[in-house]
Amino acid sequence: MIKAENLGKKFDDFTAVSDLSIDVGEGELLALLGTNGAGKTTTVRMLSSILKPTTGRAWINGYDVVAEAADVRRSIGLLTEQPGLYDRMTGMEYLAFYGRLYNLKDDFIRSKGLDLFERFNMVDAPHRRLGQYSKGMRQKVGLIRTMLHDPVVLLLDEPTSAMDPHSAKLVRDAINKMRADKRSIILCTHNLAEAEALADRIAIIKQGSIVALGTSQSLKNELLGQPQFVVRVDQCLNGQVKELDELVAVEWVGENEIRYRTTNPVQDNPALVRRLGALGLGIISVQEVAQDLEAVYLRVVGADSQPETNETEQS
Repeated sequence: MIKAENLGKKFDDFTAVSDLSIDVGEGELLALLGTNGAGKTTTVRMLSSILKPTTGRAWINGYDVVAEAADVRRSIGLLTEQPGLYDRMTGMEYLAFYGRLYNLKDDFIRSKGLDLFERFNMVDAPHRRLGQYSKGMRQKVGLIRTMLHDPVVLLLDEPTSAMDPHSAKLVRDAINKMRADKRSIILCTHNLAEAEALADRIAIIKQGSIVALGTSQSLKNELLGQPQFVVRVDQCLNGQVKELDELVAVEWVGENEIRYRTTNPVQDNPALVRRLGALGLGIISVQEVAQDLEAVYLRVVGADSQPETNETEQS
């Protein structure tokens, strides 16, 4: 549904995107992570036929983003971080304006629009002017406009920015439902917890190139090592823990706890507990040490990364 091969974009001497390849299947959500200026927005603009690639090719729903741009635009719903709104229009007037561009009938626009306003807890908003909306409401009406024509592909740039937790949850629930409806989605976000909760796969982009790609768990295993566990016991530990090395990779032993790694916790954790019991040690707890996406992101991007040229300005 979304495919890019060796995609690249240059602005004069500045390379915003270089040799980028992705493939997003039907009903799949790919989260695109990266610092400001890393190339996320430029990538989305090429995929949506707004910018012409300098190198490489891309397809949306089988349509070439350059040769079949009109078909691409009919196939996608695009939400930018700052959706362009016409403040003097009411919410419904705004939807009618865009719906007619997609040749949607007014009755359909009204029915679908009111349903979406209700879904996003904005039942009192359709007939208010957009200039009276809060920033979070403006972001939600941008998403409603994106969904109005039932696109098969969604390109979402920071869809929950500036939203309160309840509104953000409504949007995440809507995104999950759209994925369940077999829509393919690229989500650009700085919210790592959101990316981990929603994405089937995660791509981290740095200086215009994808430097890591995989599921959240596979990236954690690859970059942070095997899952780590800590077991606490009710007695002081001594030399008997040497016997555990044949079961798991023991990394550290404290006064009454052991840290170890294993690729098969379902098998190894019970075996370890049984061995400790046989040694006369009572188990207080066995817990997995959290390995979060932030640690993966910082490992890939680098905590000391320098700010890069603003890609929006280059665009």
